[in-house]
Amino acid sequence: MESTPPTFKRVKTRAVRSGGRLEGWFSGDNALIEKYRYETSIKKINNPKVVCFDWLKGQKLDNVRRLLKDQSLRKFLEMKGNIYPDLVRVCYTNLKFEGNNLVSHVKGVEMEITHEVWTVVAGLKFSGLRINKGNLGVVEDFNKIQFYKSCLKNQHAQVSTCSVGGLKLDERLLALIVTWILTPRGSNHSVLTEEDLVYIFCITKKVKINWIHIIKEHMQKAMRLGDYHYPYVVLISKFLLYFEVNLEDETSELVESTQELNNGSLNKMGFRKVGGKWISKDGDHGASSSGAANLEQDELADMDVQHEDPTEVFQDAGPSAADGHQGERMPTMSSFERLMVNRLDSFAENQRSLHDLCVSNFQRIDTRFDNMDAKFMTLDEQIEAVHNQIFDLQFADEEE
Repeated sequence: MESTPPTFKRVKTRAVRSGGRLEGWFSGDNALIEKYRYETSIKKINNPKVVCFDWLKGQKLDNVRRLLKDQSLRKFLEMKGNIYPDLVRVCYTNLKFEGNNLVSHVKGVEMEITHEVWTVVAGLKFSGLRINKGNLGVVEDFNKIQFYKSCLKNQHAQVSTCSVGGLKLDERLLALIVTWILTPRGSNHSVLTEEDLVYIFCITKKVKINWIHIIKEHMQKAMRLGDYHYPYVVLISKFLLYFEVNLEDETSELVESTQELNNGSLNKMGFRKVGGKWISKDGDHGASSSGAANLEQDELADMDVQHEDPTEVFQDAGPSAADGHQGERMPTMSSFERLMVNRLDSFAENQRSLHDLCVSNFQRIDTRFDNMDAKFMTLDEQIEAVHNQIFDLQFADEEE
């Protein structure tokens, strides 16, 4: 009998402490607290990567360095420091899109991320081409197959998917930066989507992209799809610092040097340094098939796995891509054909998004049922303990 009251008291103390912390994060908004508990708190975050421009210069990767500087990406790609995983999830829980601005509340601080804030924190400006999944046709002279083949070390190789394994050094490095930093995903880095290729095309052709627009679109996608990881954790942590959110006693992690692109990254991509110059391990020409696949497995080993778009097969290639005898010259699509391909791609993406959303919702329902079962079991145990106390009291009264 004497051991029961202290047990209940300890449980109550833990609940009050946890609830108080959440109330501080969300300023007592119960709806947001519930959303955090059952949705955003269980989502993973993307492991951040960093590109040091001095390293690019030291490795004589001057072309890639110039192309990225032309896009005004240096400050964004070089960002590192402490990240705050819990508060990043809080920021995403509260995040809203109001006009051209992002708005969130963290620990009672309103964060209105305007174009000026983007420039100060990330060095990005709201200018350039706005590219979406449904409007890739706005990029003039882009043909997915022709451009991908032009990026290959062996441009006469037969291809069926946009694998990164056979890309030339500059294009391979840009592909890594696009898929790991600019529009990061947790898996499937070995295959480039049409969007990835459009970004690489614009970078190599010096077509200015509105990266603020791209990043906000990618953030919305991560919020909408339950199995996507939260991206841009370093950027959001910098926003927290900019708006002077109280970070005392908050969990933090340091972006380490191992997360920077370095010589080891190029080795994993299948390149080696000879006489101060990086060349393919397979020689200047020709792409490795089995070797490239093994390299991709090594490259993915240090990332958390999440579902991503399945391998994208050329659908706008026509019969020439299937019979294996296409020549170097590929027919250019008309505006109508390009429009139809973009609409089909958009439709396919919507179907995948709906499927992912349904799966995520059912998983959340299962989790809530599991939590309810646990709570009912706890209540049963407490009720049984009260019954035992009542029985003991009655028995003691009868003895007296």
